[in-house]
Amino acid sequence: MTEQAHAQKPKALITGGAGFLGYHIANTIAGRSAKITVVDIADFDADEYPQGCEFATADIRDAVAIDKILGSEQYDVVVHAAAALPLWKREDIFAVNVDGTRNVLDAALKHGVGRVVFISSTAVYGVPEKHPIFEVDPLIGVGPYGESKILAERVCEDYRARGLCISIIRPKTFIGTGRLGVFAILYDWVKSGVRIPVIGSGGNRYQLLEVDDLVEAIWLASVAPPEKANDTFNVGAREFRTVREDVGALCDYAKSGARVMGTPAGIIKALLRLFEILKLSPLYKWVYGTADKDSFVSTEKIETTLGWSPRYSNADALIRSYQWYLDHYAEAQQAVGITHRVAWKQGVLKLFKKVL
Repeated sequence: MTEQAHAQKPKALITGGAGFLGYHIANTIAGRSAKITVVDIADFDADEYPQGCEFATADIRDAVAIDKILGSEQYDVVVHAAAALPLWKREDIFAVNVDGTRNVLDAALKHGVGRVVFISSTAVYGVPEKHPIFEVDPLIGVGPYGESKILAERVCEDYRARGLCISIIRPKTFIGTGRLGVFAILYDWVKSGVRIPVIGSGGNRYQLLEVDDLVEAIWLASVAPPEKANDTFNVGAREFRTVREDVGALCDYAKSGARVMGTPAGIIKALLRLFEILKLSPLYKWVYGTADKDSFVSTEKIETTLGWSPRYSNADALIRSYQWYLDHYAEAQQAVGITHRVAWKQGVLKLFKKVL
């Protein structure tokens, strides 16, 4: 993107546009962009998107389709948010997250896109022993999802070397209005007023991120001068306490009688691993394997380089997301699946809820 383009409203294309993050990106940057095109393999509900938004249905694994879409318009920025989630099959995760990323970057380079913002994940760090985590720390992915994100970042580095300006964003787990997925289980239990079991004592600090703060980071990466944007950035809440305190703040807000309960981490993890193998629980290893560990990143780099500043704490993010759940409760009960925009089936966890 040229310096002149920075002063104008950029034309933006968003992959994964039907997803939780893609939906928020499109709605937030609508007034700042000259044009927005959202791309996804899933169907769109046009009423959820800003007026004038254009829609394209394509699988990022289809190189020909992606090339055609990016060749149809001179885009200033591509926000590559499409990704396979950890619940998908291993081969699909790698095909979407690695091969799909290569297809997007190849088309972007070919058609002269000025900027790509790639949405990675802090899952690339695995379960490190020291905190905070900095962008230069070792990458040790946990499971196919974390591994695939590391490989996708390497693809990004290859295309940087070929002249493409790419911002790599590594967000913590992000929540907000419209977020369901695994968090719908937490919200259901809080609404029901049962005890909320946390793995271990809940004394660990686990950083989250409000989606509006993430979108602001993406926007800044989209319009910053190339010499600043062509880099890798952690993104997470600035204010966060222990798991017990943050979930406790949500319970206090709900006034349902829900309260946090500690559990023996070793036993609970072993049970959840068994339930995962037997396909009786939606919780996968990355969720329960890190739930009793400290997990937080330094955001100093994006704050000083791009001027990003988060507005919401962990507790704020949980409460905003939970209130949306309450406001859309009937709607949230109508569909289940494996994306962040619908609730996940609780499986065997429902039985535990009855005794708590």
